[in-house]
Amino acid sequence: MTRVIDTDFGHREDDERDLLADDPPEPVVYAHEIPRRLVDPDAAKVIRRLNRHGHTAYLVGGGVRDLMLGRKPKDFDVATSARPYEVRDLFRNCRVIGRRFRLAHVLFSGGKIIEVATFRRDPSQHFEIIKPKLAKEIPLCAGPEPVRLIPSKSAVTEADDADLLITNDNVFGEPHEDSIRRDFTINGLFYDLERGEVIDFVGGVADLEEHLLRTIGDPNVRFREDPVRILRAIKFSARLDMGLDPEVYDAMVRHRGDLRRAAAPRVLEELLRFLRGGAAHRSIFLAWDVGVLSEILPEVASFLDDDLEGAELTFGRLKAVDALAAEDRLPSDAALLAALLLGPIDEAIEGATDVPVAYEEFVHELSLRLSLPRRLKDRIRLLTMAQRRLRTGRIQSIARREYFADAATVFALDRLARGEELPKWAREPGDAVYDSEPRPRKRRRRRRPRS
Repeated sequence: MTRVIDTDFGHREDDERDLLADDPPEPVVYAHEIPRRLVDPDAAKVIRRLNRHGHTAYLVGGGVRDLMLGRKPKDFDVATSARPYEVRDLFRNCRVIGRRFRLAHVLFSGGKIIEVATFRRDPSQHFEIIKPKLAKEIPLCAGPEPVRLIPSKSAVTEADDADLLITNDNVFGEPHEDSIRRDFTINGLFYDLERGEVIDFVGGVADLEEHLLRTIGDPNVRFREDPVRILRAIKFSARLDMGLDPEVYDAMVRHRGDLRRAAAPRVLEELLRFLRGGAAHRSIFLAWDVGVLSEILPEVASFLDDDLEGAELTFGRLKAVDALAAEDRLPSDAALLAALLLGPIDEAIEGATDVPVAYEEFVHELSLRLSLPRRLKDRIRLLTMAQRRLRTGRIQSIARREYFADAATVFALDRLARGEELPKWAREPGDAVYDSEPRPRKRRRRRRPRS
């Protein structure tokens, strides 16, 4: 039996550590019947068919987490022992996508996609087990003793300058190997639909009960492997109202500069998820507090640092965005970003003799840093520049423009942040467009010249 000795994870007084061989470990299994009505019927159909043909298949990740928290999952993803092309052979409505990371998408009516991923592993990674001593009794954990399976990379230390960015994780593996590839313990759970059981290799159930966000393994290593996990930590902490494990918080602060090495489109997408997820205010505030905002949006971070009144208005607009999200009335991505950037943009163009040039100077570095698509950058310009006219109530000149509804939404978010009443056209921009439609002019008959 080969024993893996790991020097990366320092001894913690509240944990008992066992060095473990690479033999498959036993998970902790919790009986936790989730009502079938809460599970997407098409996802259940995919799992049942895979099981009937001899494959292991579970619900996995965020869907399991949300169901256990009593929330409605956005997506239902499936993890299975079946290879991608075996999945395709079982479903006529299936396509295999991806080059580096092959996934099976099973397509259903209405554009619904059930993503089916084969269990994978990091080929350079071993594992070890720790048995945490919980700070309090965990009701759901009263039966099995919680354990944490964590990745153990060969003698990686914090002093190493080695680049830990993940480049090869497209190797098929076992459920426990797939679980420890994931970022946070609350996302490393499997749900056996047939047995009504939660399968936990990483201590995610205990962390859900304690409402604590913890990485699977050393957060310093996990954030160096993929710095975007820092943004995901902020998103989950804000959206799920979970506390950050102190080691996770310290690692976020220590490695926030690594976000400069992350792919810009991924950073932009996580920023948009901050704004779309119903916790925009908490997400941006936490990013600012941790110092992450100064890495991805220094223009906004410095504005919040320097302008107290402007900061209050910015966070007021974000609270108004969250209110729209709660009503399932989220505006476009351009309107969301315009609401976040409105204060810094107003400051940048104030007193400028050439406003378009001042805007371009402000947004140039931001666009490069976030790889902002041109259409999105131009749309934000239209929405923010329109605010000058809207603040004076002169809407006739732009009420027929196709971007008017978005511009009116940004105006409404700003007025709500100021505690001011909304004009009717800001509440119902569609009606304003109709009311402002110019009447057709009567055609004047031209007189024929006299002969």
